[in-house]
Amino acid sequence: MSTQNNAPHQLVERALELSRADGCVVLVDEETTANLRWANNALTTNGVSRGRRLTVIATVDGAEGTASGVVAREAVTAAEVEELVRAAEAAAREAGPAEDAQPLLPPGAASGGDFTAPPAETSIEVFKDFAPELGAAFARARAAGQALYGFARHELTSTYLGSSTGLRLRHDQPTGTVELNAKAGGSSAWCGDATRDFTDIDVAALQSRLDQRLAWGKRKIELPAGRYETLIPPAAVADLMVYLNWTTSARDAVEGRTVFSRPNGATKLGERLSQLPLTLRSDPAEPGLECAPFVLAHSSGDFQSVFDNGLPITPTKWIRDGELTSLQATRHTAGLTGLPVRPLVDNLVLETADQAGAPTLEEMIAGTERALLLTCIWYIREVDPATLLLTGLTRDGVYLVEDGQVVGEVNNFRFNESPVDLLGRITEVGRTERCLPREWGDYFSRAAMPPVRVTDFNMSSVSQAS
Repeated sequence: MSTQNNAPHQLVERALELSRADGCVVLVDEETTANLRWANNALTTNGVSRGRRLTVIATVDGAEGTASGVVAREAVTAAEVEELVRAAEAAAREAGPAEDAQPLLPPGAASGGDFTAPPAETSIEVFKDFAPELGAAFARARAAGQALYGFARHELTSTYLGSSTGLRLRHDQPTGTVELNAKAGGSSAWCGDATRDFTDIDVAALQSRLDQRLAWGKRKIELPAGRYETLIPPAAVADLMVYLNWTTSARDAVEGRTVFSRPNGATKLGERLSQLPLTLRSDPAEPGLECAPFVLAHSSGDFQSVFDNGLPITPTKWIRDGELTSLQATRHTAGLTGLPVRPLVDNLVLETADQAGAPTLEEMIAGTERALLLTCIWYIREVDPATLLLTGLTRDGVYLVEDGQVVGEVNNFRFNESPVDLLGRITEVGRTERCLPREWGDYFSRAAMPPVRVTDFNMSSVSQAS
């Protein structure tokens, strides 16, 4: 094969052809990114970038088991493939048996896109409608004495997966996010959204939400630390539920290291976490939140195994009607724990069954006697894995609701809460909608959550953060 053959599928085939190991898996990620940034009602930067990463996973059988070696490099050309293959093989020979070793998967279990087609690409054209709407938002903000800050990003990643066992799979993943921050009169407010192609982003609606929050901020209210009934909109709920989902490792639970553990190697599977019929689920085919329908693992770790590359991902209910029903497990950890294989999925939905009857956030506010409205949480860190106690700060909008109306902006707090305990204290669940987690949006942007009402949310101290 000519060293000029730089198409992604050709790089995969070249690496597999060069392999002298007992097994080989190759991943090529082709990525284009378009972005806009703005500050003080004016665009500051825009551009498009391209990237390529080639990952070679070599496996070597030995008397004590199968070892693996993983080597990845950016911007690889056909002429550089052999160097990577040899490096991966050397790494595998120097490594001991891989704990997560499993037979590489044969073709047929999963299906992917056109393996030989060029990678999908994005461009600055993805913002052709969004950018003028953003310009109109700048004008409205200037007229209102506000300053808008933020950024928009659109990525298209085409991943090509091939193996010495005959796998040939390809997945195209669009990922778009927009974040808007408005400042005026000593107040700031944030909102964001996620999208596949920016055709469904309503800038005026986002700005209207910011206007409303800045108007609420004209009255400042000082409140002490304490436990408050709290309304939490979808974006902040997503930040809590994403972290919960990241701690659903079956192995960690069986080994007694997580909130989902029980003594003597048991888990909390089958236990009720909420008295409400809440379901937390993932589905690669979820409309608007579509993601890879098979495992794409560039390294082995707590949540994935390179030996599972190409494993089909099916819809999974992590919590069903308030009951814990699934924990994440690779093929290896499923064998260790006796639990079903459950790969993590790159989207997450929290909902109640009766979506038609679920209230909106506005209806929940109207039905509130006195509560906090917590729009953003930030700087989330884990305090205690045994209870999944998290700490973090409020930011860009905590408000007081009295007698069905928002009456003013409250000082910021540090909070200490466990999302698992919180599930048990939710007293009302609203209508699920697509949202962007503020804290984790760079890593996990495909979420749909409802607003919720929680009793005794623990604002542990007043924060001077702004």
